[in-house]
Amino acid sequence: MGAEKKNLIWVIVAALLCIIGFYSYHYLQDYFKPEVKEVKVGLVLDGDESTPYSRNFINAVESVLPEYGGRVTLLTRCNVPYDDVEDVLMELAANGCDIIFSNSYDYSKAVKHVAVQYPDIEFCQATGDNANSDTVLSNYHTFMGEIYEGRYIAGMVAGLKLQELIDAGVIGSDEAYIGYVAAYPCPEVISGYTAFILGARQTCPGAVMRVRYTYTWTGYTKEKEMAGLLIKEGCIIISQHSDTIGPAVMCENSISNHPVYHVGYNQDMIDVAPTTSLIGTRINWTPYISDAIKAVMTDRRIEDVVKGHVHGNDIGAGFERNWVEMLELNPAIAPEGGRELVDRTIEGFINGSIHVFSGEYYGYDPENPDDTINLRIEYMENSDASAPSFHYILKDIVIIEN
Repeated sequence: MGAEKKNLIWVIVAALLCIIGFYSYHYLQDYFKPEVKEVKVGLVLDGDESTPYSRNFINAVESVLPEYGGRVTLLTRCNVPYDDVEDVLMELAANGCDIIFSNSYDYSKAVKHVAVQYPDIEFCQATGDNANSDTVLSNYHTFMGEIYEGRYIAGMVAGLKLQELIDAGVIGSDEAYIGYVAAYPCPEVISGYTAFILGARQTCPGAVMRVRYTYTWTGYTKEKEMAGLLIKEGCIIISQHSDTIGPAVMCENSISNHPVYHVGYNQDMIDVAPTTSLIGTRINWTPYISDAIKAVMTDRRIEDVVKGHVHGNDIGAGFERNWVEMLELNPAIAPEGGRELVDRTIEGFINGSIHVFSGEYYGYDPENPDDTINLRIEYMENSDASAPSFHYILKDIVIIEN
């Protein structure tokens, strides 16, 4: 009986210690939990809900508002001209914003300039590349999804469709033309269409790309015009790095003696182009925006809270953090094996087995043709920054000046 009583006592003591430990842990958690405060968010956009790129930001911010149970209020300013952005930022600051998100690269310099004047406000610039250059400010941040991953997969699906058409005798092997409506000859755009054609050649080795620049981000009419010219030049697949639905509308309404398909960006284009929209990709801004607001709410550094690849005051991520998404693969026109290809390649990006900027390719810098690259040595995109940096035009990509 003595031994049994001792065992019982030890069991009781152990149980009491567990109970004490449990309540102590939760008490200390509550005691040391960062103070949660109300946050006013400013959102500065170069477009509005009618432009897919800006709508993605609006949707991202609005989607996180319920998460914080009324502790977050939002002030949105749409269609802000580049020359007026400083005034708009200062107006938002005067209205008590704690954190301000801006969505256009062309705002970057102005946003950083205003951030100097308001050190207690966090400024987060999408697609920017100047957070770690010149004067580094603790309250100025840049961020972007590693969208080349999505472009590459979209290109693979486009190539698979081209090869399917070739195998069926619908087009000849010398007619595998891809047209690309591109905003500007800047690294973000060049990186994107290069990833696209490199993906296409994984599934259709003979694919050829023709590029036309619009020299605007949101020129609906100009984008339609460029897409129309590319179709007239024989392009079967039309893709884009521009911010409106213009190219998709042109593809859907095209009268051509050859098949035409569209690969989109920023939004699912199937509603706009139900018989021609093949697939698309987009950056998912929600993970960054949600965690950046949480950081401000709890008085922590943004880069300590947001999950991704941190480069100083800059951060990015890809499929592994859900920062990049593939849009719906149109079942009505999808090439056989397309769904499996997409899933398999996403997994390849997550486990690190996919190598995009590599192969028997040579390129040149359009700003300095003497600056060339040989992709026998792989170029590691986004290794040092969230903004794309690949700026070499492959020698067999056709650039058509308007």
